Amino acid sequence: MINRVLLRTKIVQILYSYYKSGSKSIPVAEKELFHSIEKTYDLYFHLLQLPVEITKYAANQLEIKRNRLRPSAEDLKPNTRFVDNAFVGQLSKNNQFTDYLAEHKLSWVNNSEIIKLLFEQITSSTYYSDYMSASVVDYASDKDIWRKIFNKIILQSEELDDSIQDQNIYWTDDIEMVVSFIIKTIKRFDIINADEQPLLPMFKDEEDAEFARKLIQNVLTKGESFREMIDKNTKNWELDRIAFMDIVIMEVALAELLNFPTIPVNVTLNEYIEIAKMYSTEKSGTFVNGVLDNIVGELKKENKLIKVVMFTDSKSKNK
Repeated sequence: MINRVLLRTKIVQILYSYYKSGSKSIPVAEKELFHSIEKTYDLYFHLLQLPVEITKYAANQLEIKRNRLRPSAEDLKPNTRFVDNAFVGQLSKNNQFTDYLAEHKLSWVNNSEIIKLLFEQITSSTYYSDYMSASVVDYASDKDIWRKIFNKIILQSEELDDSIQDQNIYWTDDIEMVVSFIIKTIKRFDIINADEQPLLPMFKDEEDAEFARKLIQNVLTKGESFREMIDKNTKNWELDRIAFMDIVIMEVALAELLNFPTIPVNVTLNEYIEIAKMYSTEKSGTFVNGVLDNIVGELKKENKLIKVVMFTDSKSKNK
């Protein structure tokens, strides 16, 4: 689940904090990186709880209406399509899901106001109305309504974003990526798998975990030489005038360029330019691009940039 796009971002964030704190312990930095990754995996399960919790809230609202002093005909015989959603029913019984929640003690019990707010936003949407009034609803429709909810409500909710950040500092900025993983999970659900439907693993394979470990170790052990390369190619700039985040981003990019021969140069450059645009200054993308491009040119001239062309599924490994 945790792909290399997210791994690169987390490594940059951890290194930025590491340098700012003045820490000298490489094992501590590496431990902090993998702790951050584990917390992102927690967020995957925490957000995956939302369909179950919102459905429970919806069912409770129907029960409250049934028990009114003078219930209407609709109160007594409501449309239960939403609360009977087959995908949510399957998810709520999923063994991997329930075991993980219990082990990691993940719950929305202290954030019930978010559940109520999301339910109200869902029931106000046109796609909810269409779903509830459709002449035929099948398992595919039950999955599709939740794919839309995650895409159009959960992902867009500022209140949810604020709540997530308050709940755990490691979850800041992770929602968009994690929601994309959840939508992928919903698409993969198959009713024939019942409560054994596989959820996404933390890492696609051990190679991605090793990529993260090797990359952060390389920056921490060779950061001084990378900074010298950056300094040489920013002659018109004093390092203390360059955004510190830009320096960290370029250090990580250089570590990847020089130590992962199967990752194409353009893939590495594009990834770190995007990180600079997202996490540094307005002009950082252009600045980082220019400096790294110069360094790459020099490394090629000196035959220090060796890249191996892979004929397997290398494209998927590099994303």
